[in-house]
Amino acid sequence: MTEEITEAGGKLRLYVTADLGAAAAVPAREGQAHYLLHVMRAKTGMRVLLFNGRDGEWLAEIGAASKRGVILTCLKQTAPQTDAPDLWLVFAPVKKTPSDYLTQKATELGVSLLQPVMTRRTIVARVNQERMAANAIEAAEQSGRLSVPEIREAMTLEKLLAGWPRERRIYFCDEGGDALALANAAQVELKRGGPAAVLTGPEGGFDPAEREKLRALSFVTPVTLGPRILRADTAALAALAIWQSVAGDWA
Repeated sequence: MTEEITEAGGKLRLYVTADLGAAAAVPAREGQAHYLLHVMRAKTGMRVLLFNGRDGEWLAEIGAASKRGVILTCLKQTAPQTDAPDLWLVFAPVKKTPSDYLTQKATELGVSLLQPVMTRRTIVARVNQERMAANAIEAAEQSGRLSVPEIREAMTLEKLLAGWPRERRIYFCDEGGDALALANAAQVELKRGGPAAVLTGPEGGFDPAEREKLRALSFVTPVTLGPRILRADTAALAALAIWQSVAGDWA
């Protein structure tokens, strides 16, 4: 009987960049090979699931395993490729552990792109894009996603807005003023059918001048998440959950 490699959450899934297809031979990355051989004690003939964001999910067998690496051979497709909702999360980075958590959970919640943005009150000086990508991959592997969100390099709010694609509406999570409830705004977006982005601020919120500038832009809709002041990471995840339940793939 052929053995499938499992973790606590079920069958082991690995994200790869190579093309997947019947009988395709896929080399495991160095870290993946080490994990398979030395942590999971995998042997030739054992099976895992592979995905690359393009070709769906495939059942693959360890065809060769040695000190030089691991080759995985695709056997059959287990799920066709599906697209994540075209929803971006634009967020002001917070301290390291919340940022790791935010990346993981936003991936699980189905965002297609993560864009860190530096605002006047952002206290994080640098964003580790490589670390974010690693967290996103791990979350996609464990959550059953068939894709990994794009991770973009951090930029200032001014630069972001100057180059923003106008057809993509920004839903700006504003702590004050006469903002529309995000659930209601998402209903409007569902009828519009265009691409969207959720924008959340740093600890301490947006600077008044930033709020004024955002509210003046035609492609920005201020929204509220309710009567309570939420932590920056909580606000981002709450906004994504609301969006997915109304206009995304939870609806």
